[in-house]
Amino acid sequence: MAILLLASTITWKVEKHYCMGRVMDTAIFHKVEKCGMEILAASSDKFSNKMHCCDDEVLLTEGQDELQISLDDLSLEQQLFVVTYGITYLNLFKLQSSQHIPELRYPPPLLVKDIQVLDQVFLI
Repeated sequence: MAILLLASTITWKVEKHYCMGRVMDTAIFHKVEKCGMEILAASSDKFSNKMHCCDDEVLLTEGQDELQISLDDLSLEQQLFVVTYGITYLNLFKLQSSQHIPELRYPPPLLVKDIQVLDQVFLI
């Protein structure tokens, strides 16, 4: 549960550096390493007139800022499920004071004859 909470609240940033249409570097949470073509394009005049071949792509996923949820935000079915689940879960750990014995009210019948001795059937 803690990992799910952490993953949903972090802002994820993935950067990719393309050079001539191929992915040269990918980085998560920090800057990508450039291939060096930007330095060459800035220093030389013949590359400065043309468009450079490198491209950067940044994929940014914003994390959650508000983590407080109220029962007013939930629908009636969701509220019913949460309350029912909570009551059921709490009743799992309820200690019983005495064990239920169903034979307490109904005693066994009185034996008139010993059937095992009459039929001479004995458990070994």
